[in-house]
Amino acid sequence: MKISQWPSDERPREKLLKIGAHSLSDAELLAIFLRTGIKGTNAVDLARDLLGNFGSLRGLLGASEFNFCQVKGLGQAKFVQLQACVEMSKRYLAEKLDKVDALTSVEATKQYLLAALRDQPQEVFAMLCLDSQHRLIKYRAMFYGTIDSASVYPRVLVKQALDDNAAAVILAHNHPSGVAEPSQADQHITQRIQNAMGLVDIKVLDHFVIGDGDAVSFAQRGLL
Repeated sequence: MKISQWPSDERPREKLLKIGAHSLSDAELLAIFLRTGIKGTNAVDLARDLLGNFGSLRGLLGASEFNFCQVKGLGQAKFVQLQACVEMSKRYLAEKLDKVDALTSVEATKQYLLAALRDQPQEVFAMLCLDSQHRLIKYRAMFYGTIDSASVYPRVLVKQALDDNAAAVILAHNHPSGVAEPSQADQHITQRIQNAMGLVDIKVLDHFVIGDGDAVSFAQRGLL
């Protein structure tokens, strides 16, 4: 049955307008993005099939162009549109940090860093450069490593922080294994960076370890 033949309060677009986007399922949200289905399959059923094929909404959003375009009903134009949506969501989260104190808004900081780092296939060491009010100046992906390690150089981080005129920084890196537990090596490099930043009066406010859907704060753990 075509979606246009459904009761109005069950159609995704009308439901969103009446109740809000939070009321829609992943399939319904995806159906609005797809706009149309394919022959014999409406947009909601197509969305359900796609979520089944890719395992989840996150799996679909993280799919490569090749794998995405192999699915009937999708193509390069849809891939580009979807990636644009993903990037807009990251920039939205970045703008939220730009308006608030990142030190006290731990949850907003976690959500931004999860969006930026959790789906990276290799380890990435990043730094949030903050002004004197702890608002975001710039997110910097500084070092890239293998699947389980990254070479991190404190002097390079200090130089970047000075170039950005940062008063404070928040460090972050992902664990591609999905486990967000800080290692001894993580604690050691954090101390080295903290010492180096201290020489130029830049505070290290926190260090987040990003896993699969979780983020651990050094500050909340008492590790800073």
